Amino acid sequence: MKHLTSIEALPDYRLKLRFDDGVEGVVDLSAEVGKGVFAAWKDVEHFKRVRIGEFGGPVWDGEIDLCADALYLEVTGMTVEELFPNWKQEAVHA
Repeated sequence: MKHLTSIEALPDYRLKLRFDDGVEGVVDLSAEVGKGVFAAWKDVEHFKRVRIGEFGGPVWDGEIDLCADALYLEVTGMTVEELFPNWKQEAVHA
């Protein structure tokens, strides 16, 4: 599992991220603004109050959080299988 070591809110609903292995990048979250729990981000000041939560991902007041692993995949362009080479999806039988 990846964990953030630093996070910074940027203009236009972007986050500058640095992960525990030194990988850095920027993610654009503007497409999520106003949808479901992300309605709170309509107030840009709320979005800017992002911080690193206890599980290493970004969190905001109002119980809004994002998965650090998913953000890592977006930043690096890796697949789930590349990030977790020992992960195997089991077949589901109906």
